[in-house]
Formats: sequence, C-alpha cells, structure tokens
Amino acid sequence: MRAKASDMHSKDCVKVAVRVRPFNKRERDAGSRCIISLVSTSISIQDPRDCHNRRSFCFDYAYWSHSGFTRDQTGLFVPEEPGGRYADQHSVFQDLGVGILENALQGYNATLLAYGQTGSGKSYSMVGYGPNKGLVPKLCDRLFEAIRENQENRQCQVFFSMLEIYNEQVVDLLSRGSRTAGGLRVREELQRGFYVEGLRKIPCENALQVEQLMEQGTRTRTTAATQMNANSSRSHMLIILQLKQIFSKESITKQSNINLVDLAGSERQRSSGSEADRLKEGTAINLSLTTLGNVIRLLRFVWFALFLHVAGSISFLHIRSCSPSSALADVAVGKKVVHIPYRDSVLTKLLQSALGGNSRTVMIATLSPADICYEESLSTLRYAERAKRIQNRAVVNESPTERLVKELKAENARLLQKLSRMDQEGRRATDESKELRQLLTQNELQIRAIQTLWEQHLQEALKDWEQQYANITQERRMMQMYPYILNINEDAQLSGVVKLFIQEGEWGIGLCDSAPRSISIKGLGIQEHHAVFRNEQRRVTLTPLTGSKVIVNGNAVYETAELQHLDRLILGSNCTYLFVGYPSERGGEDWSRYDYDYFQSELAAAEGIHLSESNTGCSQTDPSLLAVFYDYIQLMPMVAEANQISQELSKGVEFKLEIKNLALSDSRGHDLQKDIVVRVTAAGSKQVWMWSKAKFVNRKFLMEEVYQQFKAAQHEDNRVEGLLAVVLPRDKDPFWDPVEPLLLGTTHLWLQSLAFRIPLEEQLEVLGSEGTEEAILQAQLVPCTSTGLPLGEDDILIDPSEVLGRRLDFQLVLDQCCGVRWIREARNRGIQIGFRVFDCSEPLYTPAVWHNINPLLDHRVQFTSLQTSQRLLDYLQSSAVVLELWGLQEGCSVLSSSLGAVRMTAEGAFIIDLLHPSQAALSDSAELSCSVRALQQDVEELKSLNESLRKENHSLREQLNAVKNGGDGARGRSLRPSCDAEFARALKVFYHSMTSVRGQLQRLRRHRPSEESDLLGLRLFVDEQSRLLRDFSEQLEDGVSTLKQDVAAIVRRKRERSGIWS
Repeated sequence: MRAKASDMHSKDCVKVAVRVRPFNKRERDAGSRCIISLVSTSISIQDPRDCHNRRSFCFDYAYWSHSGFTRDQTGLFVPEEPGGRYADQHSVFQDLGVGILENALQGYNATLLAYGQTGSGKSYSMVGYGPNKGLVPKLCDRLFEAIRENQENRQCQVFFSMLEIYNEQVVDLLSRGSRTAGGLRVREELQRGFYVEGLRKIPCENALQVEQLMEQGTRTRTTAATQMNANSSRSHMLIILQLKQIFSKESITKQSNINLVDLAGSERQRSSGSEADRLKEGTAINLSLTTLGNVIRLLRFVWFALFLHVAGSISFLHIRSCSPSSALADVAVGKKVVHIPYRDSVLTKLLQSALGGNSRTVMIATLSPADICYEESLSTLRYAERAKRIQNRAVVNESPTERLVKELKAENARLLQKLSRMDQEGRRATDESKELRQLLTQNELQIRAIQTLWEQHLQEALKDWEQQYANITQERRMMQMYPYILNINEDAQLSGVVKLFIQEGEWGIGLCDSAPRSISIKGLGIQEHHAVFRNEQRRVTLTPLTGSKVIVNGNAVYETAELQHLDRLILGSNCTYLFVGYPSERGGEDWSRYDYDYFQSELAAAEGIHLSESNTGCSQTDPSLLAVFYDYIQLMPMVAEANQISQELSKGVEFKLEIKNLALSDSRGHDLQKDIVVRVTAAGSKQVWMWSKAKFVNRKFLMEEVYQQFKAAQHEDNRVEGLLAVVLPRDKDPFWDPVEPLLLGTTHLWLQSLAFRIPLEEQLEVLGSEGTEEAILQAQLVPCTSTGLPLGEDDILIDPSEVLGRRLDFQLVLDQCCGVRWIREARNRGIQIGFRVFDCSEPLYTPAVWHNINPLLDHRVQFTSLQTSQRLLDYLQSSAVVLELWGLQEGCSVLSSSLGAVRMTAEGAFIIDLLHPSQAALSDSAELSCSVRALQQDVEELKSLNESLRKENHSLREQLNAVKNGGDGARGRSLRPSCDAEFARALKVFYHSMTSVRGQLQRLRRHRPSEESDLLGLRLFVDEQSRLLRDFSEQLEDGVSTLKQDVAAIVRRKRERSGIWS
C-alpha cells in the first residue's frame, strides 16, 4: 500500500533555528575574528585558514545576536536601533516559544532541543539570566497566563519533572531521597512509550513554583556533579512539563508533554594530534550524542526515501528501531525495513517521540562566531541541517485517565437504566440488583479517586513549597549578615547556586559533616579536614591543614591567609569558589567576570601561560595559538582531577600539560603547528607516555568510571579490600599504555656551506618541545668525492651555481651526543637520532645507544645527487637538516630505517634529487620553455653587449698604441690579474676563523656553575667565564680584523692596477 501525497504534507517537519552569540571575554581579549555572516534565514561560515572556502546553510529561523545591541537601565539586552538586526530573547521566544506553547495547548506533544558546543549560548537561550529570561521561564510564564485566561471553560493541571542523563545514567534532580545506584530505569509501555520509572512529578500552580523547582534541580545537579566528579558539559538536562486540560462541557481531556532538552556540549576534538586509542572511545560518555546523530542521519534518509516513494521512485519503507550498524547495512542492501537505533542510548529512547514520532519539535543550534571555533561551529551547522529534514506525525493526545472516567460513567448510566427498569417492573431486590448497585458504587468511588488525584498531589507538594520557601528566606537573610563562598562551575547555569556561609568563630571545611562547627563539601582531593575558616572581628582567614591543596587567586597557599572580598579559592583538585565579604565590603562590582575561565586563566598565568603573550606585536592573533591557549585552559582542571584520581587509587601515575612544538621549527626555520599534549609518567618504573588531547580526554572519562567503581566499593565495604574491586588487567587499565619511542627534541644543521662545498663542524644544542636543553650533539657536513674522500680547499666554489648539472656528494657525520637529560633521569634508557634529507621518502635513524649519558654515535651517511638541480641548490641555500633526538625505554621497539623505496649508489650512498618520471617530464618541459625565453633575452643582451665591446676595443687599441715599449711593456703583460681568487682565499681564512669562534661560543653556552657551588666555586666560575669571554672576543676581533685588512689590500691593489689602464 502506498502513502498518499497528502500524508506527506500533513507531516510536521522539525523546525530548526540557529543563533549566533557575541564574542566572550577570552575571544575579545584575543582579537578574534568573526567568520559567520547571516542574511535573512541563510547563514554562511568561512574557513579562517582559506578565505575562498565558504559554506552556506539555510534554516527555518536564523538569529543574529552577535552585535548591534545595548543594555538598557533594567539590564535587558535590546537592539541599538529600533528595527535593528539584533535578535533579543523576546524575538527568539516569539518565533519558537509561542509555537511550542500553542501546540501544547492544542493537545500536541512539543519538544525543544538546544544543541551546540559548550559555551556557545545554549543555557542563555534556554534559561537566560537576570532580566534576560530564556525560552523556559518565558514559556512557563505564558503557559500559566493562558491557564488563567481560560480557567472558565477548562481545568488545567501542570506537572513538572527535571532529570539529568550522564554516562547513560538517569538522575532525578527533584528527588527527596539519596541517589539511586546506577540511576533510574527507563521502561517502555505500549501506550506511554519510553518513560523513566520512579521519576518525581510535582504539581505546579504558577510560574514562580516552576522557577523554584528549577533552582532546586540546578542545586542538586551542581552538588551531584561535584560529588561524582562529573563534567556538566557532558550531561543532558531534560525538563518535562506535563499539561493536562480537562474540558468538562465537552467531556474531553487533552494531555501533552512539553520536553525542554539542553543537550551536552557538541565539541569535536581537533584533528591535529589525535590518534586512535587502544581503549574504547569515550565509553558511555559520548554514546547519547553519537546515537542521536545516527538517529537523525537515518531519519533524514528515511524521509527522503519516503518522498521518492510518493513520487513513485521506490517502494514503501517500513521503520522500526534497531542498532545503527544494522540500519546502515539495511540501507546499503536496499531492504524495505529500516531500523532506527532509538534503543541504543537513554537519550534517544526518551526523545523517540520528538524525532520521527508523536511530537512537534523545534531545535535551536547555538554558534560561536570566533575563528577559533570554526570546526565546532561547522559541525553544529551540519548537524542542524540534517535535523531539519526529519518529519514527525503529531496527533492530539487524549488522556487514558479521562477515557477511563468516560467509560465508567457510561457503564454507570447503563447500570442505572437497568435498575430503573427493574424498579418499574416492581421486582423485589434480587442478588442481581445487589450486584448492580455494588458495581455502581465501586465505579463512583473510582471516578472520585481519579478526580481527586490532582488535589492530593497539590496537598503533598504544599509541604515542600513551605519548606523550600523557608530555606530561601533563611538564605537571603544570612546573605545580608555574613560572608560566604559561592560556587563557580564550568557551566554558567550551575554557578552561584551553592552558598556556604562563614559565621563568626572557627569553622572547619572538608568531607567531615559530623562536627558541630563544620562546613561539609565533597569533591576530588577534599580531605576529611581540609582547611579552617576563622571569622573574627569582621576579618576572615583561611588556614590549609596538612596534606590539603588550597589555592587563592591562582597561587598555592600553605599558611594562614586573610581573605579579601572577591578572592578566588580552589579547594582540592577543582572545587572553585568565589569569596564574598561582609555586606559593607560589597560595592557595585560586576561579579560575572569571575567565571570559571577566569579561575583557570589565573592558574595558567601562575604557570607562565598568558594569552596576551600570543597577541603581542601583532594586530591579529594566530587562531592556532588561540586554540592552544583554550585547550590548555580546558585541560588544566581535568589534569588536576586525573592526578588526584591516580593518587587516591594509588596508581603512581603523574599527568602534566605540555605545549608541543612551542620552541621548535621546520627545516626552513618556520614555526611548527602548536598543540597540547599530556606527559604521563609512571613514578615507579619511570616509564613516560605522550598523549594527545583527544586520547587524554577519553582516558579521563575511563578513569572516572574506575574511580566511581572504587568509591562504590568503598561505600559498601569500608575496608581496604574495596580497592580490589576496581583493579583492572593491564590491557584495560586507562592509566597504562605500551611504551613507545618519544621525540625528546630537535636541532638544526644548516646546509648552506654545502652549496660552496665548504665543510662544516658544529656543536648543536638539542632543544625540547618547550625550549629546554635536552643534549649537545656534535655533527659535521663533509663535501666528498664519490668514494667518500673529503674535498680540499681548492674544490671550494665561489659561485654555487657552478654545481648545477654536476654530481654532488656529501657526508652527514654524527659524532657524539653529550649530557643527554633523558638518560640522566633514568640509566635504563636509550636514544636514537632521526633525520630526513631533501626528498628522502623515509626518515633515517642511527643505531640505538643505551645507558650512556654521553653516548658515542660515530654514524656517517653519504648522500649523492647525480645531477644537481636548481631545486636541490635552493634547498641547500635556505634549509637545514632537522636532527630529531628520540628517547627509548625498556620494552619499546627500536626505530628502524625503511630502505625499500630508497635508491643507493654502488658505493652505498643514498641518492637524492630524484624526480618521478611524470614530474621529470613536466620539469623538463617547463625548463625548456624557460630556457627558450632566457635564450631570447640573452640574444638581445649579447647584441647590446657586442656594440659596447666594440667601442671599448677601439678605446683600448688607442691606449695600447700610446704605451711605450720596454719596462712598460713588461709591466703591461702582468696587468689586471683576477681579484676573485684573492677574495676567495680571504673568505676561506675568515670562514675557518669563524668556525673556531663558533666553537668558543658553544663552550660559553654550555659553561654553567654547579648547583652545589659555594661562594668560592662561584668566584672561580666567574673568573673562568671572564677568560672564555676574553678569548671569544679576541678570536672574533682577530678574524674580523684580518678580513678587513685582506679586503683593503685587495681593493688597494685593484685600484692601482686599474689606474695603469686608465
């Protein structure tokens, strides 16, 4: 049976809106560039690395909230000019929120999804802050307004639920009791579909009650995130408003669910530096968003196929839920049944009606316009574009409860009719009439129970409202009396929720909650008794206790510190708080600038990482540098948490952030792409790993799972055996990896001397990724014959172009490595040197050397160019060989040179400067055309030169005729000797003197005092340093002076000789 075309038009497409937020403080400080433009409902994004690469998308709604706004006296953001392009919160609600509300009042299920990377404005659009209310509070306000306006013809009941999905576990944010182990269960019924078993539904009579419930849920979410070490940006939050409208006249009940979903951050890992992890990617952390993407992608295909079916192109498709792999396989082989993987995650189960089911759905995708967020913003736009093609089948919902009431009333009417007929007939009360009356009574009781359910719910909720109101009143009163610390969270929506008051006297803070004067907090790295607050004479001090970690304004504190208003505190690994002083100290400061990023930037500054440094001296900051800074800020708290988890689980593994390629450059001296890596060190075995950002983030979530298992085992059994419950095999341990060779650092051996066939001997400083000295490498470049014999001074070239088209042989000699820090730290290690010359397809490596701080390499490699090209000559004159120092560890494989694709001479030299046949043909044709043009130019120049030479010849003949015979004739025969050879000899002498000067400079750089030197030792060091500087100065002056004298003598002789010819 085919679907009718009219059915297609009756379906409801998911409506998609995109919103572009303003730059945040970090992006403004860094001078970020806006890469997004918007015209009507069309949005374009430009690749910051390629101005010609621009992608465009079209959506149902597009909102420009990036610029063109101002803040009025009430704090509301409004357009600068009436009718301006700025889209404020009211505009967004009018387009999206009003439609959702109207659908719900008509009896349809309605869903609003907020999607985008962390910090892109999801929470602002959904919830807002201050007077700038978001979609959720505005929708609640308007909902209860509509209820009051229509209360004469209908009775409305509103139930509120709030839940969070983290790591595939459902948490009821309004639950009174303790958190259920493993979370709440998601079940399925034929009528209801998927639902959360045991989820609390609280009746609400006005918008204020909803606002208070949201505050309560947010507080629970903040506390749970701290206790479970959960990252709120990786969790999904669902608010469910259940609206029941009872129309008494029509005997109709319409019931609709309004699902308001704040999805987890959609950020993608940048491709650079990411590699496959041997352990499962992200486990359950990323499962929900991944499955949601699969569902959207497959639904897009299904509705496209259904469209073709209506057009008569394909046969009808049947849809049912299954796994994504089987779904894609079914699509590939053309099956008529397409499986949608709703059941693969908790999130997609609960959103089944919103995506392809019984709901009218709106998605708002939020974007950051900064160039640094290009990849994430482009990914969000692609995701949203797929979602807009999904079509739902929304129907008006009739409540099963109301249908039951109608059925009971109908049955009662039939019973009354039957009893009336029996009375009219004058029959006596029989057993049959007794049964009928009992049934009638039972039905009436059941109807009354159903109808009084709402009043009972309200009575039960009233106690909660009273208690909550009392708590809010008490908190506001204490805020006006005492100082307190205010929680700061990565998610702005969760910041400022928890207030811990510091009353007069001494108050301990930590895990302990049994002491009478204690403030209980939970989190990674928090000790039983962590620190002590003292509030005396309106002065508050903080004293860390032994073994606890306390940071104030970015600096670690080990002694008593007096706190000032708006000081920043970090307790344990990452419990961040803002200290708020007495009311008399509070002025009109803008507290909003002290957000989570401010705390982390302050920590980074204490470690010497400043964003401003990357912006000095240039008008536009490099996006790659911004990316490194943002990654560093993002990973700092995660690294601190990983170190704390390692410590509590006694893993003995330390994590440290490093900036890859910070001080390194390529063969031409250009800076390499910088990235963030995590250095992982096992304290016992001294094994070291380098993890990319993507790998570390994945491992961090796996560590959290292990840690939560450990805490659960500890909770059940307080004995040490609880640790055994989480011990994993090595191949499944997130703290371990097989060891691999590590790149310790690089150095450059510049090749310019080879273009003149001059030998070079250097002592090179090998620098690590962050500029630390890893070793000193002694290396040589030796021009040689084909048999490997060094060339002499007579073979030095004055003009490098003389080598073009000729054979060129040279040797790279690596003599010794001195002071290798890698081996000094652990003697069971080794090293290798790797390098690649010109067009070598594979890197070459020296043999491995172990257990020696000053290893002798004695490695010699010869390279040969059979016919030197201009390309090789340019390379020699402008490039260097990058020598890489690789560190080896016990158990890791040694690096080996792959010589399969390398050509070699009979003498064993590596042949370079070889072109692929197609490249050679192209190069030959290009060279021929260039040669023809050059020859034509040469002909014209020769003609001009020939004319000038004729004139000069004529002049010279006249001069020769004027020269006398005899001594002048003898003198003339020796005139005008070439000065080039004299210059070459002078330059040779100067070059050799500079080689010794360079060696002296290297000795100066390596000459450092011993760390254990006393005053006498330092004096001896200063004397020796002065002597070396004196020698260096004398050698440099001698070399320069000799060159000056030689050049002056050559110029003088040339002038004298030229005067004879004049």
